[in-house]
Amino acid sequence: MNKLVNSIREAISLSGLKDGMTVSFHHHLRNGDYVLNMVMDEIANMGIKDLTVNASSLFDTHMPLVGHIKNGVVTTVMTDYIAAGLGREFSRGIMKNPIQFRTHGGRPADIALGKTPIDVAFIAAPASDSMGNCSGKYGKSACGSLGYAYADAMHAKKVVVITDNLVSYPLEDWSISEDYVDFVVTVDAVGDPKGIVSGTTKITRDPVGLVMAQNAAKVIEASGLLKDGFSFQTGAGGASLAAAKFLKDIMLRKGIQGSFGLGGITGYMVDMLRSGCFQKLMDVQCFDLGAVESIRTDSRHQEISAMHYASPAAKSAVVDSLDVVILGATEIDTDFNVNVHTDSNGYIMGGSGGHSDTAAGSKLSMIIAPMFRARLPIVTDRVNCISTPGKDIDVLVTQGGIAVNPKNIELKNNLIAAGLNVVDIHDLKEKTERITGKPHRLPKGDKIVAEVIGHDLSIQDYIYNVKGE
Repeated sequence: MNKLVNSIREAISLSGLKDGMTVSFHHHLRNGDYVLNMVMDEIANMGIKDLTVNASSLFDTHMPLVGHIKNGVVTTVMTDYIAAGLGREFSRGIMKNPIQFRTHGGRPADIALGKTPIDVAFIAAPASDSMGNCSGKYGKSACGSLGYAYADAMHAKKVVVITDNLVSYPLEDWSISEDYVDFVVTVDAVGDPKGIVSGTTKITRDPVGLVMAQNAAKVIEASGLLKDGFSFQTGAGGASLAAAKFLKDIMLRKGIQGSFGLGGITGYMVDMLRSGCFQKLMDVQCFDLGAVESIRTDSRHQEISAMHYASPAAKSAVVDSLDVVILGATEIDTDFNVNVHTDSNGYIMGGSGGHSDTAAGSKLSMIIAPMFRARLPIVTDRVNCISTPGKDIDVLVTQGGIAVNPKNIELKNNLIAAGLNVVDIHDLKEKTERITGKPHRLPKGDKIVAEVIGHDLSIQDYIYNVKGE
């Protein structure tokens, strides 16, 4: 049997892709991905139209997708995250059908449940053998975990592995096995691994960010959850990484060893593993090249699928065993609803990713955010978009105080007892507005450009075009 084909075009032809079908992609190469554009260009050249693109995330490197939308090649987009440049185009209402935003757990759940069937999945694989056993850990384009591609491989009608590193059969330590794969294609490069880096992935040096990070670590210390067996997830932003650094210092000082660190893993989480703060790392996505090296060489650093990570349709998911998660926000309102899909003016510039999954599953979900950005207050009366509902958020940490959701009286009392600056979120909003003034927002248009589907798989909000765009 020979699964090797000569070109992407031949693989598309053999897959039986036709007008009106669904193709899928994963995003582990992030802004360094070449595969989505290569495949979509070939599909367009073949005259295939009216497709649904189901991509776990979309970045500005995927800007050519706009042309395929305008030309009718793509009529529906499903994703978990859209970067700001591409998001601004979508906010102008270029799609006939609304974007469907899911969470990192909701996407594989709906794929597995058959709600969003995939006709052909295209998997960018930094290493593969001729039968399609493939991995993200090896090769010149190594990106680490392939956690978001598992559901696509398991449930798509046809699976095409695209690799720039064909190795002898069988590949050792594969992520996705050959029994799911139909065709294998070799190309010169699947992507640029430098593009996988998320944001700065460096600890902030900003004094305001450091204050917030110190307070965040103190909140965790006072919560009652910081003890042996502790589990933790944080993002790749500067303040979040600084909070992890301060938390590491506390854990080492007190001799606390956690059970696992979770999520999109950075080099700082790897450092916590090597320092003895955690026994394991559970990795659905590598955020930097230090994490890629670790998952390749350290057996304690384990690759997991997006289903295992956060699917509400799975029999269990790791987020349900998570103690603390540190998250960001573009806005949070006085009911603790959080927006990470749009900026303060309503332009798409993100997505839930694992935000609402981890907030729903963890015992303590914490937002770290400054009181204002570019003179726009973080706290508002009503967020432009509810990405994560307030019922799942426990605490907001800013440089001007710590606001605790009224639902969590025990946490509030613990923080007050620890001498932390606990404030009412309404007072925090008023304090910020005395500095910034009340913001003037661009009015919403009358066209729905996106549906926001929550962790529970139901639509929890809509995003409208920005008026005038």
